[in-house]
Amino acid sequence: MKMKTLSTLALTGALTAGMAAADLVIPDLSYRTGPYAAGGTPFSDGYQDYFNLLNARDGGIGGEEVRILECETGYNTEKGVECYEATKGEGALIYQPLSTGITYQLIPKATVDEIPIHTMGYGRTSAANGEVFNWVFNYPANYWDAASVMINYLTEQNGGSLEGKTIALLYHNSAYGKEPIRTLETLSADMGFELTQIAVDHPGQEQKSQWLQIRRERPDYVLMWGWGVMNQVAVQEAANINYPMDQFIGNWWAGAEHDVTPAGAAADGYLSLNMNRIGDLPVFGEIETMVHEAGNAAGDGSNIGSVLYTRGMYAAMLAAEAIAKAQEIHGVSDVTAAMVRDGMEALEITSARMDELGMANIGPEFSVSCENHGGSGLGIVQQWNASSGTWTPLTDYIEPDNAVIDPLISEDSMAFAAENNIEPGCL
Repeated sequence: MKMKTLSTLALTGALTAGMAAADLVIPDLSYRTGPYAAGGTPFSDGYQDYFNLLNARDGGIGGEEVRILECETGYNTEKGVECYEATKGEGALIYQPLSTGITYQLIPKATVDEIPIHTMGYGRTSAANGEVFNWVFNYPANYWDAASVMINYLTEQNGGSLEGKTIALLYHNSAYGKEPIRTLETLSADMGFELTQIAVDHPGQEQKSQWLQIRRERPDYVLMWGWGVMNQVAVQEAANINYPMDQFIGNWWAGAEHDVTPAGAAADGYLSLNMNRIGDLPVFGEIETMVHEAGNAAGDGSNIGSVLYTRGMYAAMLAAEAIAKAQEIHGVSDVTAAMVRDGMEALEITSARMDELGMANIGPEFSVSCENHGGSGLGIVQQWNASSGTWTPLTDYIEPDNAVIDPLISEDSMAFAAENNIEPGCL
């Protein structure tokens, strides 16, 4: 069932008016407007299209139809909280905020309301400690994983050592952009590379001074924690100063088609991470036939198969599998949010299951537990080929340095527990 985007006011009115209830309610805190719309739109398209496919093909999940509640946040934290408040009372089963700022605000709210949050590859990294953050999950990987994967890749490219190398972190000056700093500082001290931190203020359209600094200092590598228009501007500015694209690496939110196409041929060779693979998956054919051709596409259909559409679809698949797991655990199809939390904590994604879903190799195999809400932490490095207009994977999945990451997660999560009088443990 397709639902048009609503403002929080209009959404609240529609719900109050008595919209027909469905058993499995999935809010989509989307942003199809503003400077981050180029990333938010394809993600929401993929997220909703997969649930619409389940409704059309399978009659929903476990025989229960999914109802999507889309609420426009504009990537604005205050609006994101308003969307949460407007939708939680409708039986919302799981939230995907798609914003680190919104996530930080929702963690205490959702914990009290007992509604699980899935921040796939973003949000508060230390939420990977499920004994402290019982209601928050960030599998299959988090920002500190991403920082470590980047450094491990560069270490391999430099014969096993980054001693004496200079690395600049170009980051969105927000909670999101600041997430990898403590990990990179720790790795810098341990591995002997020099780290420079360069902030870019929202929304990122003005970066002249930052790239003048990069041109002056000429670091060996530039790592980017960007989003939306910031990524496009950064790639173009790098081209303007002739910075080598194969020494410029974005994280997995700075590696979509729209990040590089505005720069044309000049973007050729740019690198980024990805937490999932892209390609011609069989599930896309099912979506085209059963959702798009049936007139139930979330968008105009043009984003199917793109990096962020695929990621949104992947996020929906993980949510659907957790709901199915919850149905299995509790022996009922009409599950509650608390039951879905149990399903998320017992989730196991195998290669065989991804094959069954028409998503072979879309992501790594991983399992979740009370102690580990973060998944495997794996990431790949991909490279932009401007002539073909495609991303090419350069590596298989790279492991993060858990000997560095795990103590940081423990330290941060336990500090949060102490500040908030939380007694760590499993539910």
